[in-house]
Amino acid sequence: MSALKISLTAAALLSTSLALAQTPPAEATAPAAAPAPAADAATPAPKLSYTDDYRISVDDDANSDGEIVFRMTWKDGGSKDVTVPIKKGTNENEIARTIKAAFVEQIGTKKYNIEMEDGENVIIERSGGKGDTSLVLVSNSVKNVNVKVHWD
Repeated sequence: MSALKISLTAAALLSTSLALAQTPPAEATAPAAAPAPAADAATPAPKLSYTDDYRISVDDDANSDGEIVFRMTWKDGGSKDVTVPIKKGTNENEIARTIKAAFVEQIGTKKYNIEMEDGENVIIERSGGKGDTSLVLVSNSVKNVNVKVHWD
């Protein structure tokens, strides 16, 4: 008789387990609540430095596709992001040429002189010597490529 009780108990446990496995958990059936937005006030904006002359230096070749994003900000409060798409296998000199072309296209040469130096450097100078421009590297998703922005 005890073998019969054990068999019945095992069968009951097995059918309960199967029924539970087929029932979706409560969180899967209810719509997910939207996360609360992050508080921007908690992160202070970085203090910007302004000048009229910048050097962007590029080291190493691209091991992946990606993009490099710079941000120019002016003392009057305006700003412009310059996005530079890069393909895998691009060498450092070609990356610098692509950065130069992006600045010429997206910022223009009316107020800026944009030149190459030593193949892997881009020089950006504000015409008229106005020290009212800040230039920072925002992001770089290109593997193996090191990009630095310096005052020149």
